[in-house]
Amino acid sequence: VATGVPVGLGEPVFDKLKADLAKALFSIPAVMGVEIGSGFRAATMRGSEHDDLFVPGDPRALRTETNHHGGTLGGITSGMPLLLRVAVKPTSTIPRELRTVDREGKAAMLRARGRHDPCIALRFPPIGEAMVAIVLADHVLRAMASPRAPLT
Repeated sequence: VATGVPVGLGEPVFDKLKADLAKALFSIPAVMGVEIGSGFRAATMRGSEHDDLFVPGDPRALRTETNHHGGTLGGITSGMPLLLRVAVKPTSTIPRELRTVDREGKAAMLRARGRHDPCIALRFPPIGEAMVAIVLADHVLRAMASPRAPLT
């Protein structure tokens, strides 16, 4: 979850914030899936259930009743909290012999050497958070360099 993200980061087509976030998170080797907002659950919802209805308030800080969109609408930040979930695969290199093939394509056995953590669960959160922060910082810098309206 990222809060306090300025409204207006991202682009509607080629540089959608959610696309850049997914690309960055998928660049982390163990990542197998990325969800934004209600993610895959959205496919099982009705449109009326998934609709994020706007609530009255300050027009410079519009809010919605729910946050199924996860903080991005049309590829652009909405000002609501940015909600991401990342699926991480288990470590496959473990200290036991594994079947493989050699350079000639013949059956062989491989035993990993060195340190290989059996679980990256404790290491992933700061890596994922840092990757999200890098993407957000990049989009803030892009917005600051753009002649369009200032960020809110």
